[in-house]
Amino acid sequence: MSISRKEVRHIAKLAKLRFTEAEEEVLAHDMSRILDYMGTLNQLDTSDIEPVTHVHDLTHAVRADSVQERIKHEEALSNAPDTDGDYFRVPKVIGQ
Repeated sequence: MSISRKEVRHIAKLAKLRFTEAEEEVLAHDMSRILDYMGTLNQLDTSDIEPVTHVHDLTHAVRADSVQERIKHEEALSNAPDTDGDYFRVPKVIGQ
């Protein structure tokens, strides 16, 4: 399956990403190869394969809750490059 640069631009817009024309070309090629590979996998006969929900046969892989010492709020804020009272201050990244 072939992915066009127009489709790459559309996907990038949905993901709020920007690429150069050269990057769009590389991504279109890479995405096309991935989809071709997925097509190859779809042709495999898996009728004798039992469906599974996990790769490993793990049971009860969770641990019991336990009380642990935590870092104090003031100590965490002391490591921050910028704070606003009781909060971390970070640069704006949305809308750029």
